[in-house]
Amino acid sequence: MSLLDCTRVSAIVGGKEIILETGRLARQAAGAVWIQCEGTVAFTTVCETPLDTPRDFFPLTVEYAEKMYAAGRIPGNFFRREIGRPSDNETLISRLIDRPIRPLFPKGYGNEVQVLAQVLSHDGKNMPDVQCITAASAALCISHIPFDGPIAGARLGRVNGEFVINPTIQELEESDLDLVFAASETAVVMVEGEAKFVPENVIIEALEWGHKAIQPLIQAQRELAEKAGKQKVEFTPKEDDEALYAHVEKLALEAGMDKALRIPDKLERKEARKNVKNAVKEIMLQDPNYAENEEALKEVSVILEHLEKKIVRQRILKEGTRIDNRDTKTVRPIEIETSVLPRTHGSIIFARGETKALVVTTLGASSDELRTDGLAGDEVKNFMLHYNFPPFSVGEVKPLRISRREIGHGHLAERALKAIIPSQEDFPFTVRVVSETVESNGSSSMAAVCGGCLSLMDAGVPIKTPIAGVAMGLIKEDDEYLVLTDILGDEDALGDMDFKIAGSTEGITAVQMDIKINGLPTDVMARAMAQAKEARLHILNTMLSALPEYRKELSPYAPQYDQFTVNPDTIRMIIGPGGKNIKAITSATNATVDIDDSGAISIFAPTKEAMEKAKQMVLYYDQKAELGKNYQAKVRRILEIGAIVEILPNIEALVHISQLDTNRVEKTEDIARLGEDMTVKVIEINGDKIRASRKAVLLEEQGIEWNPEDTARPARKERNDREHKGDRHDRKPRRDREHKD
Repeated sequence: MSLLDCTRVSAIVGGKEIILETGRLARQAAGAVWIQCEGTVAFTTVCETPLDTPRDFFPLTVEYAEKMYAAGRIPGNFFRREIGRPSDNETLISRLIDRPIRPLFPKGYGNEVQVLAQVLSHDGKNMPDVQCITAASAALCISHIPFDGPIAGARLGRVNGEFVINPTIQELEESDLDLVFAASETAVVMVEGEAKFVPENVIIEALEWGHKAIQPLIQAQRELAEKAGKQKVEFTPKEDDEALYAHVEKLALEAGMDKALRIPDKLERKEARKNVKNAVKEIMLQDPNYAENEEALKEVSVILEHLEKKIVRQRILKEGTRIDNRDTKTVRPIEIETSVLPRTHGSIIFARGETKALVVTTLGASSDELRTDGLAGDEVKNFMLHYNFPPFSVGEVKPLRISRREIGHGHLAERALKAIIPSQEDFPFTVRVVSETVESNGSSSMAAVCGGCLSLMDAGVPIKTPIAGVAMGLIKEDDEYLVLTDILGDEDALGDMDFKIAGSTEGITAVQMDIKINGLPTDVMARAMAQAKEARLHILNTMLSALPEYRKELSPYAPQYDQFTVNPDTIRMIIGPGGKNIKAITSATNATVDIDDSGAISIFAPTKEAMEKAKQMVLYYDQKAELGKNYQAKVRRILEIGAIVEILPNIEALVHISQLDTNRVEKTEDIARLGEDMTVKVIEINGDKIRASRKAVLLEEQGIEWNPEDTARPARKERNDREHKGDRHDRKPRRDREHKD
């Protein structure tokens, strides 16, 4: 057997061949799959290790990395290598791979599992993120690790009204839809993406169409597992001690668990649940049957969690009543306060129930744009949204770190709002929105969307249309599905779905769906989206009652902007040698000056005064001489017939020797000295040739009115006068001298 032997299968999806192979690389991993679509190649591995100490959660780690050599590039950082900290894009794709595969591991499986995905080749057309979802599933399917797959990932676009599976980067630019989804053979398991006000029914149609289109990838993974798959280890979940469960549940109900779960206030409910838990443990410790049974005592917390979930879910299904006494379709009370921070450009407090966000918009210059280094080249963003979730928002003590969750929620809110940001031509500012979650009880990412929209309006950003967002939940028992509007944090934890939907009155701008069950039929998704639209319209009406439209004037503390055009020939003068002039302008005004080769000048300044000063300093280099105007000129050259002076940047004029003084001047050097200043008046403009007069200025200073006709051609006039008077240094005409000779 060759060291490079491999097993290979392929599938045709969207007219392109997708290759899956294993065995050539990473044979010591539990599973390793090379996936290739045309010139894009990704490689995904999976490994596991048993844990000595079991954990109360599944220890799955997913890491995605982009190797810059994949696109024939060298990293742009100081070290010129891929550094340890993943980029935001790598973090987002790691989450994209993690979310659909996590629910497919058996419940109770406790070994630590690591999935590593990396891009080895990128052709600039086919995007590797969805390929890595499929490759991760394939690697798990051929490994010995128990996994309820396969699933496949794909991207959906819509170009000219036609759905496209796995569109190229170029096709996405023309698409009004960009949905990434993962699906099993029978159902969709994950959705995330953005749209340009696409109706709900189109989203559902796209997912139904895409689900059918990726079935060849499901079959290809089954074929690969049959040819090269390892024997799956048998995993038997720990059997529940029915007697212990019944005993703990009985004690909890007697201690008031049902009553505690009816308390609407989150903190009060949390305290009541804690008291019930402590009461149950105290009784257990006093019971000789359990006092010395450490395993049983450890199970108390797990049993109580199961009980809470059962109580809440059954109450919703049977009574239609939720934890905070709402029905399944009602949105929590909303309160909004605008312009809460005096010195920011736009600020909003958006409160929905016990979730509250302080959202701030900041306007900047083009120099504030975000530039990132990626496989597709340098990306420039003039709109960004950052979501923060400090520990005090849920009353906890934790280190301040930017988590994957914060990056993911911020990306979702940014996608939702991106569709309403005006073009650079209409609004040339860089825009940054920051959502500070100050209180949280579910749907904080959608609070970032609603508050973000309002803060943009408060800052005077001319948005295309207002949008809102809402998070939908799901309770599934057997074949019964119940959709919940505007879910609480506990309903997210106890439910089966978290479906976030943002959009306007016209359509969807962003979606994200995660489920904890093995799949979700599209008819249930359609029901959730229809219910979400009702909630979204209600939220939009509430938002617009607080702020009906965007403010027509920017904050006085926002950057001032102006754009104008200069002669392209003057650009080098504006910049100056080594950037001397432009540096002087920015230093004196704290303004940012952008210069285009066409002569278009854009200025961002901190104040109106700084803007006007910067503009005048720039225009100083783009002036034209005016007839009859005085200028403070600098002598640049000394000639026998006069002096060449610079009256404006790069504009010179001749001061004839006869125009240097009111008295007769024998030599130019008697009046004009190189490098010195003199005040002159422009007396003639003939195309590019300009004549100036110091004499005219001196006459005006003496109170003698200057007549342009008297100095229009003074040198020639004086010569003619002298000739008429016979005064040419007392020289006789040549004719007379010849006669005399």
